[in-house]
Amino acid sequence: MGFFDRLSRLLRANLNDLVSKAEDPAKILDQSVADMQTDLVKLRQAVASAIASQKRLQNQAEQAESQAKTWYERAELALKKGEEELARESLSRRKTYSDTATALNSQISSQAGQVDTLKRSLTALEGKIAEAKTKKDMLKARAQAAQAQEQLQSAVGNLSTNSSMAAFDQMEEKVLGMEARSQAAAELAGADLESQFASLEGSNVDEELEALKTRLSGGSTPIQLPAPDAPLLQLEPVKVAEVNAELEELKRSIDKL
Repeated sequence: MGFFDRLSRLLRANLNDLVSKAEDPAKILDQSVADMQTDLVKLRQAVASAIASQKRLQNQAEQAESQAKTWYERAELALKKGEEELARESLSRRKTYSDTATALNSQISSQAGQVDTLKRSLTALEGKIAEAKTKKDMLKARAQAAQAQEQLQSAVGNLSTNSSMAAFDQMEEKVLGMEARSQAAAELAGADLESQFASLEGSNVDEELEALKTRLSGGSTPIQLPAPDAPLLQLEPVKVAEVNAELEELKRSIDKL
């Protein structure tokens, strides 16, 4: 394989790749429909021209037939007047016009087939253009959806290696660590408060215990003996049932502590 062949193939391949990448489906579809519309206009003009030509031929054939009839009538008139030479000339003119009418009618028949073919082609092209317009809108929508999906997939794929996303994840971990430390500090503060209140409650119990001991031991106040000259109090005998009731009440108060 020659150097220039390889170079030519390489250039064609690069150009084709460049053109493929530059092709916008929406623009190509619009341009294709526009080209078909141009072809449709040209075909309509061709059909109109063929129909106009067919009508001109028909008019010419009708005129030739009319002239042939006229010259035939003149030949009859010339014969009636005894002008045989004039009749012969009239018949010669009649034949010329008659041959012309025959040729024109033959051409009209041939052109009529061409006009019918052009009309069918025009109808088919109109149908294809209508179908292309419908498909164009659908294909453009599908192309736009495919491009959006491709861009989305590309964006999602780049997130895994994106430094911004990595920084975001790092800050999220940092915030979670700060929240954990804050929660631990709150729990420690709550535990310290519980211990302080427990110490306070413990001191109250100790105070109540000391007070109860003092009360049970009769208190720290010394017993005052009556003066020698004081009149003797008359003591009434204590009932055993009352003493027992007071003793039970004292037991219940001790059990509650």
